[in-house]
Amino acid sequence: MKVTLLGTGSPVPMPNRASSGYLVEVGNELLLFDHGAGAHENFLRLGHKATDVHTLFLSHLHSDHMLDYARLVHSRWDQGAGLIPDLTVYGPAYTARMSELLFGENGVFDPDIKGRINAPGSRRVYLDRGGTLPRKRPAPKVVPLSDGQVIETDAWKVTVREVFHQPGYIEAFGFRLETDAGSLVYSGDTGPCKAIAAVAQDADMLIHMCHFISGTFRPDGPLTASGHMEIARLAADANVKTLVPTHFTPQFEPPGVRERCIAEMAEVFKGCIVWGEDLTELTLESPMTGVAG
Repeated sequence: MKVTLLGTGSPVPMPNRASSGYLVEVGNELLLFDHGAGAHENFLRLGHKATDVHTLFLSHLHSDHMLDYARLVHSRWDQGAGLIPDLTVYGPAYTARMSELLFGENGVFDPDIKGRINAPGSRRVYLDRGGTLPRKRPAPKVVPLSDGQVIETDAWKVTVREVFHQPGYIEAFGFRLETDAGSLVYSGDTGPCKAIAAVAQDADMLIHMCHFISGTFRPDGPLTASGHMEIARLAADANVKTLVPTHFTPQFEPPGVRERCIAEMAEVFKGCIVWGEDLTELTLESPMTGVAG
């Protein structure tokens, strides 16, 4: 199993970090987890095409986790020329409505889609790519997520847990992916909660949001996001082997901050720490030891 961090940033625009996005390669199959702004550009930089991927998991529908969703769906539809299946999307219930508003009749992309379907030049391009008329609209297959849901194929199994992130406003989920190579947990966005602790138990790798330096953010009420020490304690309690902090804000960028945070986390969590950077590639087949930055 190969894991590539497509985007390690947050809603705050940063020149060195795309927003949330993760690529997992299981054999010859590509799985995407979230697809925020800039994630698709990094996906292309790896040499992949939108038509190479058929499955996307959306942890929640904050913009920094799904802004490149429209680009992915549109590119697959346009370049695929009707020769590949529509994208399968596992996401919160509103994902279906969002997709209809983007790609349906009178939706956001309606002028573009009507032009590509009907204009003679676009029809010629479509036929030259191997398509057959009449051309259909993009229609991603959306499967709504629920707590405790299990999605399984011959090659992988994903367990879904609802996590704690703006409850009452946002449906948010974490995922545990299991293959013959090992187990990978992706938190999505969440504060400390029993669900993420349970799904992370004994994971080979945990990719977890690290939105602030612990102690610098004090909301009214429970934390709905996590800082560096919250995730260090979670990883230690859950017996995680490798912890990958991600979802950073500019707070972490000044010189020395990353090193200080890693040192503080290492006092609590004794496994491997890999500080997330865009286009970092990780594998579960090659065990990692020590602390990496």
